[in-house]
Amino acid sequence: MTAFTTRPEILGTFGVVTSTHWIASAVGMSILEKGGNAFDAAVATGFVLQIVEPHLCGPGGDLPAVIYSKKKDKVEVICAQGPAPAGATIEHYTAEGLSLIPGDGLLATVIPGSFDGWMLMLRDYGSMSVREVLEPAIYYAEHGHPMLPRVSATIKGLAAFFEKEWPTSYKTWLPNGRAPEAHANFRNPVLAETWKRVIAEAEVKRGREAQVEAARAAFYRGFVAETIDDYLKTAEVMDASGNRHKGVLTANDMANWSATIEEPLTYDYHGWTIAKIGPWGQGPVFLQTLSILKGFDLAAMNPVGADFVHTVVEAMKLAFADREVYYGDPDFSEIPVTHLLSETYAAERRKLVGADASFDLRPGIVPGFEAQHDLTMKMLGADSKTGAVYEPTMAHLSEKRGDTVHIDVIDRDGNMVSVTPSGGWLQSSPTVPGLGFCLNSRAQMFWLKSGLPTSLAPGKRPRTTLTPSLGLYEGRPTLAFGTPGGDQQEQWQLSFFLRYAHHQLDLQAAIDQPLFHTSHFPGSFYPRTREPGSLMAEANFGPDVLDALRHKGHKLTVADPWTIGRLTAARRDSDGLLRAAATPRLMQAYAIGR
Repeated sequence: MTAFTTRPEILGTFGVVTSTHWIASAVGMSILEKGGNAFDAAVATGFVLQIVEPHLCGPGGDLPAVIYSKKKDKVEVICAQGPAPAGATIEHYTAEGLSLIPGDGLLATVIPGSFDGWMLMLRDYGSMSVREVLEPAIYYAEHGHPMLPRVSATIKGLAAFFEKEWPTSYKTWLPNGRAPEAHANFRNPVLAETWKRVIAEAEVKRGREAQVEAARAAFYRGFVAETIDDYLKTAEVMDASGNRHKGVLTANDMANWSATIEEPLTYDYHGWTIAKIGPWGQGPVFLQTLSILKGFDLAAMNPVGADFVHTVVEAMKLAFADREVYYGDPDFSEIPVTHLLSETYAAERRKLVGADASFDLRPGIVPGFEAQHDLTMKMLGADSKTGAVYEPTMAHLSEKRGDTVHIDVIDRDGNMVSVTPSGGWLQSSPTVPGLGFCLNSRAQMFWLKSGLPTSLAPGKRPRTTLTPSLGLYEGRPTLAFGTPGGDQQEQWQLSFFLRYAHHQLDLQAAIDQPLFHTSHFPGSFYPRTREPGSLMAEANFGPDVLDALRHKGHKLTVADPWTIGRLTAARRDSDGLLRAAATPRLMQAYAIGR
C-alpha cells in the first residue's frame, strides 16, 4: 500500500515544470509543448511569476540559478545578483544617520539583476526568441490574473502608507483608489507596455541572439535604465528607518554591469554531489551542514522524530554561525571555503553537537582569520538584537514582508534548471513611474561596519539568501530543488534532501513531511535580529515529538500544520523517467509534467 501524499508525485518522460504558482508552472509546460527547452521554459515561467506573485518577486529583483546543460554536459551557476551602486558607501549611509540599511525604500536598492540573468540564460542555453518567452507575462499583465488572497491582504495593509508616502505604488496597486479583492482579475498595463517596448527594440535586430542582446541593452543601457535614473534623481521617500531618503542607483551603474556564469560549489554526501552557489550567497551553509552531519547515522533516525530534528538543527546553527563571520563576495574578500568544507574542520565542529539545544552563537576560528572572527562577534554583540525574527512565508506573521519564488524544470533531453528569483516585490520600494515595477531591497544584507566580508562597498554583491540546489547522484545530474523563505531556505531544503536521501521517500512524500527551522543566528533582513535557541516546528510532528524537543532545551514555537516552507523539486532517473512535486502549503505551488 502506497503511503498517502497530499498530491501525486508527477511522472513522465517529456518534461516537468514545478514552481510556486500554478499559472507559472502551466506557462512553463506550454513552452516545452511548443518545442522550447528547459531554459526557455524557466525564463517564461520566471517572468510570469513576476506578474502573479508580485509580493514575492519583480523585474527589479535578482536571481541565482544552478543549471545543467546537456549540450555542455556541465553544471554551472548563473549569477544575476546585482552589486551595490557606485554611490553606496558606508560613509554616505552613516552620514544619512543610519546604523543599519533599511529593509525597504531607495537606499536599500542594488543594481537590478534578474532581467539580465534571464536574458543570459535565454541567449546561451535557450532556443526561443525574446518575444516567445515574454508574451505569456505580457498576456497576464495586460488581460489580468486572479489576485492571490495574500497579495490582496498585503496591498490592503499598505494602502494608507502607499497613499501618503509612495503615491506611484498607490496608483499601480490600488487602481481607482481601491485595493483589489482576493481572486479579483488584476492587471498591470504599464508593465505590459514596458515589455512590449523591450520586444520592439529587440526586434529591430535580426537573429535570435542579436535580439536578446538588444533586449539587454534596452533594459540596462536604454529606456528602462534612463527611466529609473530620471525617477531617482528627484525621488526622496520614506523607508523603514522612519525617515525619507534618496537612492544612489544611477543609469551608469546599470550600464556597467552584467550577469555572469560561474562554477558551482559542490560537496559529496552518501553518493550525492550537491551543487550550490558560492559564498556570495548562503549556499555553502547547506554544504557545511552536510559535512557536519556526515558523522551521524541519520538513516537510523526517524525522519519525523525528535533526534533527527535536534541533530539537524544543532548542525545548522554551527554552519549559520560561520556564515556570519566568513561568507561574502569572493571578489572583495578572501573566503576560506576549502577549510570550512574540510573533514578536519567538520570533525571539530561535529563535537559541538550535544544532547541539549545550544543558545550560543559559535562560529569556528579559521587560522589566519582570527581578527575577522573577533571583529564580527564584537559587532554582532552590539548590532544583532534579540527578538522576533522576520520570516517571510509564515502566514501568521506580517503580510507586509516580501519573499521569493522558486522554479525547477527538466526537459526530455535532460537539461535541468533550479532557480530562485526574488526581490523587487511590491513592498520593496515605490513603483517607478512609466515602468510598472519597483526596485529591490537587497542592500539591507550589508553591514555598515568596515572590515567585514559583508561590509557595504560599491560593486560588491550583497550576501544573498537565495540558494537553489542541484544534485548529482553517482555523478549523474539527477535532482533540482529549492524553496523561498529567506534565511530558512537552506533549512527547509536540507530537511527535504536528508529525508529523500536517507529514507526512500518519493519527492512528494519528502516535501509533505513536517518542517522546522531556527532563527538562532542573526537574520539577513532588517532589523537583523536573532532568537537564541529558537526552534519553530509544525504541529504535524505531534505532541510527543514536540515535548521531546522542549525537553532537549529548544525554545519551541509550534506553527500551525502546513504553514512552513514552499518546497518544489524535480528529478530525472537514469532511464529518462522524470518526476516532479510541489508543496501543498499556501495552496499555490504546482508541479506539471507528462
